[in-house]
Amino acid sequence: MTTPRIEAADLQRIQQAVRQIIEAIGEDPYRPGLADTPRRVAELYAEMFSGLREDPASVLSPTFPATHEEMVILRDIPFYSLCEHHFLPFFGRAHVGYVPRGEVVGASKIARLVDILARRPQLQERLTSQVADALMEGLRPYGVAVVVEAEHLCMTMRGIKKPGTLLVTSAVRGVFRRRGVTRTEFLSLLRGGQP
Repeated sequence: MTTPRIEAADLQRIQQAVRQIIEAIGEDPYRPGLADTPRRVAELYAEMFSGLREDPASVLSPTFPATHEEMVILRDIPFYSLCEHHFLPFFGRAHVGYVPRGEVVGASKIARLVDILARRPQLQERLTSQVADALMEGLRPYGVAVVVEAEHLCMTMRGIKKPGTLLVTSAVRGVFRRRGVTRTEFLSLLRGGQP
Protein backbone atom coordinates (compact mmCIF):
# COMPACT_ATOMS: atom_id res chain seq x y z
CA MET A 1 0.00 0.00 0.00
CA THR A 2 1.69 3.20 -1.12
CA THR A 3 1.23 6.14 1.17
CA PRO A 4 1.66 9.78 0.17
CA ARG A 5 4.35 11.16 2.47
CA ILE A 6 5.09 14.76 3.32
CA GLU A 7 7.52 15.85 5.99
CA ALA A 8 5.39 18.55 7.64
CA ALA A 9 2.44 20.76 6.90
CA ASP A 10 3.49 24.15 5.55
CA LEU A 11 1.71 26.31 8.13
CA GLN A 12 2.73 29.61 6.53
CA ARG A 13 1.29 28.65 3.13
CA ILE A 14 -1.95 27.46 4.72
CA GLN A 15 -2.26 30.74 6.63
CA GLN A 16 -1.72 32.76 3.44
CA ALA A 17 -4.34 30.68 1.61
CA VAL A 18 -6.89 31.06 4.41
CA ARG A 19 -6.31 34.80 4.51
CA GLN A 20 -6.98 34.92 0.76
CA ILE A 21 -10.19 32.91 1.18
CA ILE A 22 -11.38 35.31 3.88
CA GLU A 23 -10.71 38.24 1.56
CA ALA A 24 -12.35 36.44 -1.39
CA ILE A 25 -15.64 35.98 0.49
CA GLY A 26 -15.68 39.72 1.23
CA GLU A 27 -14.44 39.74 4.82
CA ASP A 28 -11.55 41.56 6.46
CA PRO A 29 -8.93 38.97 7.53
CA TYR A 30 -7.45 41.49 9.99
CA ARG A 31 -10.58 42.32 11.99
CA PRO A 32 -10.41 41.11 15.60
CA GLY A 33 -12.65 38.05 15.19
CA LEU A 34 -10.74 36.82 12.13
CA ALA A 35 -7.17 37.97 12.76
CA ASP A 36 -6.06 34.64 14.29
CA THR A 37 -8.25 32.46 12.06
CA PRO A 38 -5.55 31.72 9.47
CA ARG A 39 -3.20 30.45 12.19
CA ARG A 40 -5.94 28.40 13.84
CA VAL A 41 -7.00 26.83 10.52
CA ALA A 42 -3.36 26.04 9.67
CA GLU A 43 -2.94 24.24 13.00
CA LEU A 44 -6.26 22.43 12.49
CA TYR A 45 -5.24 21.25 9.03
CA ALA A 46 -1.85 20.08 10.29
CA GLU A 47 -3.67 17.94 12.85
CA MET A 48 -6.55 16.81 10.62
CA PHE A 49 -4.17 15.75 7.83
CA SER A 50 -1.45 14.28 10.06
CA GLY A 51 -2.17 10.85 8.56
CA LEU A 52 -0.34 11.98 5.43
CA ARG A 53 2.86 11.96 7.47
CA GLU A 54 2.34 8.55 9.08
CA ASP A 55 2.82 5.07 7.68
CA PRO A 56 -0.25 2.96 8.56
CA ALA A 57 1.78 -0.26 8.39
CA SER A 58 4.02 0.97 11.20
CA VAL A 59 1.26 0.68 13.81
CA LEU A 60 0.60 -2.98 13.05
CA SER A 61 3.65 -4.16 14.95
CA PRO A 62 4.55 -5.71 17.15
CA THR A 63 2.29 -8.70 16.66
CA PHE A 64 1.89 -11.50 19.16
CA PRO A 65 1.87 -15.26 18.51
CA ALA A 66 -1.58 -16.73 19.06
CA THR A 67 -3.26 -20.05 18.46
CA HIS A 68 -6.63 -18.26 18.31
CA GLU A 69 -7.99 -18.67 14.78
CA GLU A 70 -11.50 -17.42 15.40
CA MET A 71 -12.90 -14.01 14.58
CA VAL A 72 -11.55 -10.93 16.37
CA ILE A 73 -13.74 -7.81 16.12
CA LEU A 74 -13.14 -4.25 17.23
CA ARG A 75 -16.49 -2.51 17.03
CA ASP A 76 -17.57 1.14 17.18
CA ILE A 77 -14.22 2.81 16.52
CA PRO A 78 -15.02 6.54 16.30
CA PHE A 79 -13.28 8.50 13.57
CA TYR A 80 -13.31 11.96 11.97
CA SER A 81 -12.17 12.74 8.46
CA LEU A 82 -12.44 15.45 5.80
CA CYS A 83 -14.09 14.67 2.48
CA GLU A 84 -11.73 15.48 -0.36
CA HIS A 85 -14.57 16.94 -2.46
CA HIS A 86 -15.59 19.81 -0.16
CA PHE A 87 -13.10 19.64 2.75
CA LEU A 88 -16.09 19.24 5.05
CA PRO A 89 -16.04 16.67 7.84
CA PHE A 90 -17.50 13.22 7.73
CA PHE A 91 -17.51 11.21 10.91
CA GLY A 92 -18.83 8.00 12.32
CA ARG A 93 -17.77 4.55 13.42
CA ALA A 94 -15.67 1.81 11.91
CA HIS A 95 -16.08 -1.87 12.69
CA VAL A 96 -13.11 -4.12 11.92
CA GLY A 97 -12.88 -7.89 12.10
CA TYR A 98 -10.20 -10.38 11.16
CA VAL A 99 -9.46 -14.08 11.49
CA PRO A 100 -5.86 -14.42 12.72
CA ARG A 101 -3.34 -16.74 11.11
CA GLY A 102 -0.92 -17.42 13.96
CA GLU A 103 -0.59 -13.87 15.25
CA VAL A 104 -2.72 -11.05 16.62
CA VAL A 105 -2.19 -7.34 17.13
CA GLY A 106 -3.20 -5.15 20.06
CA ALA A 107 -6.73 -3.77 19.73
CA SER A 108 -5.49 -0.19 20.09
CA LYS A 109 -3.34 -0.70 17.00
CA ILE A 110 -6.44 -1.31 14.88
CA ALA A 111 -8.06 1.87 16.21
CA ARG A 112 -4.82 3.75 15.49
CA LEU A 113 -4.78 2.39 11.92
CA VAL A 114 -8.30 3.73 11.33
CA ASP A 115 -7.26 7.10 12.78
CA ILE A 116 -4.16 7.43 10.57
CA LEU A 117 -6.08 6.61 7.40
CA ALA A 118 -8.98 8.91 8.33
CA ARG A 119 -6.61 11.85 8.88
CA ARG A 120 -6.13 12.48 5.16
CA PRO A 121 -8.28 14.07 2.49
CA GLN A 122 -10.52 11.04 2.07
CA LEU A 123 -13.44 9.28 0.49
CA GLN A 124 -15.30 6.91 2.79
CA GLU A 125 -15.16 4.16 0.19
CA ARG A 126 -11.37 4.49 -0.08
CA LEU A 127 -10.95 4.65 3.70
CA THR A 128 -12.87 1.40 4.11
CA SER A 129 -10.74 -0.41 1.52
CA GLN A 130 -7.48 1.04 2.85
CA VAL A 131 -8.18 -0.28 6.36
CA ALA A 132 -8.94 -3.75 4.99
CA ASP A 133 -5.90 -3.79 2.70
CA ALA A 134 -3.52 -2.54 5.40
CA LEU A 135 -4.66 -5.30 7.78
CA MET A 136 -4.33 -7.96 5.07
CA GLU A 137 -0.80 -6.79 4.26
CA GLY A 138 0.31 -6.19 7.83
CA LEU A 139 -1.14 -9.24 9.59
CA ARG A 140 -1.55 -11.77 6.78
CA PRO A 141 -4.76 -13.08 8.42
CA TYR A 142 -7.18 -15.57 6.88
CA GLY A 143 -9.46 -12.65 6.17
CA VAL A 144 -10.59 -9.14 7.06
CA ALA A 145 -13.98 -7.41 7.13
CA VAL A 146 -14.53 -3.68 7.59
CA VAL A 147 -17.81 -1.76 7.85
CA VAL A 148 -17.79 2.04 8.10
CA GLU A 149 -20.88 4.12 8.94
CA ALA A 150 -20.59 7.89 8.65
CA GLU A 151 -22.52 11.12 8.41
CA HIS A 152 -21.22 13.58 5.82
CA LEU A 153 -21.63 17.29 6.52
CA CYS A 154 -21.65 17.98 2.76
CA MET A 155 -25.07 16.24 2.80
CA THR A 156 -26.17 17.73 6.11
CA MET A 157 -25.34 21.44 5.87
CA ARG A 158 -25.37 21.97 2.10
CA GLY A 159 -26.78 20.36 -1.01
CA ILE A 160 -29.58 17.95 -0.17
CA LYS A 161 -29.57 18.91 3.57
CA LYS A 162 -30.47 15.54 5.05
CA PRO A 163 -29.04 15.43 8.61
CA GLY A 164 -28.74 12.03 10.22
CA THR A 165 -28.29 10.18 6.92
CA LEU A 166 -25.54 7.57 7.18
CA LEU A 167 -23.39 6.26 4.37
CA VAL A 168 -22.43 2.62 5.01
CA THR A 169 -19.50 1.04 3.20
CA SER A 170 -17.90 -2.37 3.52
CA ALA A 171 -14.79 -4.19 2.41
CA VAL A 172 -14.25 -7.93 2.74
CA ARG A 173 -11.07 -9.87 2.05
CA GLY A 174 -10.07 -13.54 2.28
CA VAL A 175 -12.48 -15.86 4.12
CA PHE A 176 -14.99 -13.06 4.60
CA ARG A 177 -15.31 -12.82 0.83
CA ARG A 178 -15.20 -16.57 0.11
CA ARG A 179 -17.45 -17.81 2.92
CA GLY A 180 -20.92 -16.37 3.32
CA VAL A 181 -21.27 -17.95 6.77
CA THR A 182 -18.18 -16.07 8.01
CA ARG A 183 -19.45 -12.79 6.60
CA THR A 184 -22.89 -13.42 8.16
CA GLU A 185 -21.32 -14.15 11.57
CA PHE A 186 -19.38 -10.88 11.40
CA LEU A 187 -22.47 -8.85 10.52
CA SER A 188 -24.48 -10.58 13.26
CA LEU A 189 -21.81 -9.78 15.85
CA LEU A 190 -21.87 -6.13 14.77
CA ARG A 191 -25.55 -6.08 15.70
CA GLY A 192 -24.77 -7.56 19.11
CA GLY A 193 -25.49 -11.13 18.04
CA GLN A 194 -29.01 -10.30 16.86
CA PRO A 195 -30.22 -11.88 13.58
